Amino acid sequence: MIITAHGLRRHKVVLVACQLICAIVFGGQVLAASEKTSDVFGAVLKLNAQIPRDARTSKSLGAAREGHAVVIDSDGLVLTIGYLILEAEAVTLTTNDGKEVPAEILAYDHDTGFGLVRALQPLSIKPVRLGDSRPANEGTAVLAVGYGGTGNAVPVRVVSRRDFSGYWEYLLENAIFTAPAFPSFGGAALFDDQGRLIGIGSLIIPNAASADSHSPGNMFVPINALKPIMADLLDQGRSERRRNPWIGVYTAEQSGFLIVQRVAEGGPSDAAGVEAGDIIVSVGGRSVTGQIDFYRKMWAIGGPGTAIELTVLKPGSGVNSVSVASTDRYLWLRLSKGN
Repeated sequence: MIITAHGLRRHKVVLVACQLICAIVFGGQVLAASEKTSDVFGAVLKLNAQIPRDARTSKSLGAAREGHAVVIDSDGLVLTIGYLILEAEAVTLTTNDGKEVPAEILAYDHDTGFGLVRALQPLSIKPVRLGDSRPANEGTAVLAVGYGGTGNAVPVRVVSRRDFSGYWEYLLENAIFTAPAFPSFGGAALFDDQGRLIGIGSLIIPNAASADSHSPGNMFVPINALKPIMADLLDQGRSERRRNPWIGVYTAEQSGFLIVQRVAEGGPSDAAGVEAGDIIVSVGGRSVTGQIDFYRKMWAIGGPGTAIELTVLKPGSGVNSVSVASTDRYLWLRLSKGN
């Protein structure tokens, strides 16, 4: 390979920028060695996914999705946040030098939120190392990186570690919350001071420091949640862990109440007559004190196919008992190969 004088100058500029950002984040400590800083930025790719218009998630998540993905092995295995590839029919990766490469979907895991794809052409990119997300506690300096190199990297700090619940029947234990907010969060990489991958970007949220705070930031899925299920994902596209019952209800906590915002069209709760505006009072005869409490009590009843007994307060008609025939969320989705 011939490197021109212009190319050499550009390489030095990029390298200096990498070192400068790392010095800002880690108090003067550059990531292990200068060569490794450029490797870290180069391993974060752009991911584009095309989703059929009739997919279950096309209305809520869009039919054309774009985010980031991180190369984690030398054979083109790439880690991203799962909602980017959920129900996708085509995925394309773009390297930092503009090369577009088609990819196949290998796995989607609802419990963690991770997604895996593999490039169908050689990437010639050095993969990042997987780190340990356990030491990333409050106050830890880390680096959030998206596709685009130094122009899309932000020094951030961990501001809390706690369980996170999402309205889509999602509960992640010991999530990583960082601030300030990184706007380009979907599938972004979170690196420690050694250039090791410790998290994948999921959301931007208004309360990163604590559940009741006003502190904009991001939620990252800890990389340690991937390690126990990696073999299953590569072998079968799914974790072999016990699956939870899914009832297709989207909730929010408001003034101490768990209120139904909407139900999945054609899903179990929709079929059972649960409606937007209903207040969930109890599940399985046990009172509900919040979203996390609701999920844990519901999932303790049994697996997919279990009848979930809800007590709901319907505005204008009082308290009602509703039996919801739960199912497996994967069966309800219209998944293509690998999803």
